[in-house]
Amino acid sequence: MKGKKYVDALKKIDKTKQYDISEAIQTAIDIAPAKFDETLELHVKLGVDSRKADQQVRGVVVLPNGTGKTVRVLVIAKGAKADEATAAGADFVGAEEYIEKMQKENWFDFDVLVTTPDMMGLVGRLGRVLGPKGLMPNPKSGTVTTDIAKTIHDIKAGKVEYRLDKQSICHVIFGKKSFGRDKLLENATAIMDAIVKAKPAAAKGTYLKSVAVATTMGPGIKVSYK
Repeated sequence: MKGKKYVDALKKIDKTKQYDISEAIQTAIDIAPAKFDETLELHVKLGVDSRKADQQVRGVVVLPNGTGKTVRVLVIAKGAKADEATAAGADFVGAEEYIEKMQKENWFDFDVLVTTPDMMGLVGRLGRVLGPKGLMPNPKSGTVTTDIAKTIHDIKAGKVEYRLDKQSICHVIFGKKSFGRDKLLENATAIMDAIVKAKPAAAKGTYLKSVAVATTMGPGIKVSYK
């Protein structure tokens, strides 16, 4: 059952209409039911088969106006790369001690895990735990890298990842309600441009099946995106 605020918000949307993305964002802001500063999300359904390796859609975008969220970064690295991570503002830096902390204490007080390629053997031991949490580092998302400083900077500046779920939908956050329409529109456009550019060669037919905008607690608003 959805709450009264959600139902009231739903009544303010014309379900028969596909909104221009700018209008959809403004509508989502206007009807956001929660008292807190809600996050806005894009839900993009693609005309690809997520089960096929040659139709995967995955990548990262640094949002022009950030996400509005404070992101805690754990870096698994040693030596000079660990020093680089500390200097670049990583929240936690280490190696075996953090692997052990996760294994023995079930500690996961971070949002993104970054590691260097030489440490992937160590990190890989936790694949079964990190994978389901969406925390496993991956070269495609830029979290397995030798350029630690730039990676940390991009994550802190508002780097988001887009990837398909089992229904071939990308769910991506693109800022806070308090950003206002213009900044949110810039962020949403950056994500949509990236997803369009990432179209696999094997994708046939209509690529952008549907696009919707929603706040954390609010209903989805259909978007007409050309």
